[in-house]
Amino acid sequence: MTTLLLARHGLTDLTGPVLAGRTPGVHLSDAGRAQAAALAGRIAGVGLDAIVSSPLERCRETAQAVSDGRELEVQIDERFIECGYGTWTGRPLKELAKDPLWQVVQAHPSAATFPEGESLAEMQHRAVSAVREWNQRLGEKAVYLVCSHGDVIKAIVADALGLHLDHFQRITADPAALTVIRYAPLRPFVLRINDMGELKLPEDSEEKDGGENITGSDAAVGGGSGTT
Repeated sequence: MTTLLLARHGLTDLTGPVLAGRTPGVHLSDAGRAQAAALAGRIAGVGLDAIVSSPLERCRETAQAVSDGRELEVQIDERFIECGYGTWTGRPLKELAKDPLWQVVQAHPSAATFPEGESLAEMQHRAVSAVREWNQRLGEKAVYLVCSHGDVIKAIVADALGLHLDHFQRITADPAALTVIRYAPLRPFVLRINDMGELKLPEDSEEKDGGENITGSDAAVGGGSGTT
């Protein structure tokens, strides 16, 4: 089973009051750099087969903090870039909240297309397609990290949970938080969402039980025995 670690970039000076979007030159703040270093420490014990990043500076800097000390270079994938917010880019959130489109984004995001920009459905499609391609490229035993943006991460998680995109606003992706998804043959399993703790990955059930999975299922009947 391929394991994906999704990390949101650390804080920037624009995080919160302004929709930074694809604005160039937005770097991590001092607090963001500290968050990135802490993220690297939290997953220091996890072996990674690849580190992938959105091309925007704040993600590349966060991913580089994870890469430092590992024999892995950060690989850039344009499909993990922030949603194309078009003319909303760089505007204060308080101002955008007065736009009628804001309510569509909140309540019916699958129908939202940003002026001169991208739709949220298009964003989800290209991000999920990228995940599937990386899963296939790296193989079923791989563990890899993707550093991306809040809406992109939420859209990937919604797909993994089998949720319609209209429910993706129920998911949270805070700066430098980690979400973990394990992609099995039949379905994804979401192991952690918006986690800020130290990561220790659970073993695959087949490896833990020492036997072959002959049921064709990825989950134990009754929810499994858990860990002790």
